[in-house]
Amino acid sequence: MIIGVPKEIKNHEYRVGMVPASVRELTRRGHQVLVQTQAGSGIGFDDQDYINAGAEILGTAEQVFAQAEMIVKVKEPQAVERAMLRPGQILFTYLHLAPDLPQTEDLVKSGAICIAYETVTDDKGGLPLLAPMSEVAGRMSIQAGAQALEKSHQGRGMLLGGVPGVEPAKVVVIGGGMVGRNAALMAVGLGADVTILDRNVNVLRDLNNQFENRAKVIYSTAEALEKHVLEADLVIGGVLIPGAAAPKLVTREHISRMKPGAAIVDVAIDQGGCVETSKPTTHQDPVYIVDDVVHYCVANMPGAVPRTSTFALNNATLPYIVALAEKGYKQALLDDKHLLNGLNVMDGKITCEEVAEALNFEFVEPRSLLVG
Repeated sequence: MIIGVPKEIKNHEYRVGMVPASVRELTRRGHQVLVQTQAGSGIGFDDQDYINAGAEILGTAEQVFAQAEMIVKVKEPQAVERAMLRPGQILFTYLHLAPDLPQTEDLVKSGAICIAYETVTDDKGGLPLLAPMSEVAGRMSIQAGAQALEKSHQGRGMLLGGVPGVEPAKVVVIGGGMVGRNAALMAVGLGADVTILDRNVNVLRDLNNQFENRAKVIYSTAEALEKHVLEADLVIGGVLIPGAAAPKLVTREHISRMKPGAAIVDVAIDQGGCVETSKPTTHQDPVYIVDDVVHYCVANMPGAVPRTSTFALNNATLPYIVALAEKGYKQALLDDKHLLNGLNVMDGKITCEEVAEALNFEFVEPRSLLVG
């Protein structure tokens, strides 16, 4: 198979779909890998590193898209990239379609086979290709939140851990999944007063065992959420419904009653955000203010630490890339029900039920397309 790796073009996105070591795994199996020049420069790899791994370097994204049978990326294709997709071409990347109608419409029109990292599953009910970036984003959310609380960002002017004789900041983490767990881990480590809200009792029990008395774990009701959000200095939004738009748990009314200078980091912004006043921002312009509350809603948080993020992501994606290349997409998807769950768009049809429901498209069962 001919696999293409274009340079990412989203604002301040320095990650790359494949590192040279991943390229080598494919070229040694007889596959051809086309890499756009300087695709890995943001994480310290130059073109020669990819050439040494057996790749061919191309000058433009247009050349990569035109020749590749499968495109491997990190972030969702931007409009100019979507225009280069063609029927039957495989796109393997993060998509986050549920809150993104324009992207979904373009992918449907393209006729491409679009497999989303974030909806690939595993035997334990996890999301193995989302998990590494959720770990990174969860940990980064506390760094971002700590900065947002600084007075220079119009925050409350608080140090998360306080100092002897001064109370620490109250951090409320909404969602006890991979993002929330990692956010809490960092916040606890800095000495903050941490509360985690979740609706799954087993998750709460597990978190309680992990953090013991260092963080409070609370069953999330509307009343509990309101109480803790209004008391918070920093709120971390880590809610995820796989493939679907995030529920708006923190309302505009909550925001209007929060402490002046409090901060929100909405990590769920890739799926539309779990805060009603959230809107996507960039690393270049990461924060904005609503009702004196600082909002940090960067939609590609792990892009700020691209070397760590790219290696973590490649560790997870490589086996699936190899399977798609070795077997072809049809057989690879039919052989692996978990990879099949990653199929969001195929032949102009929506094959992810959550996306179809969120955007009012007809849902087509993916297996019926593959065997039809």
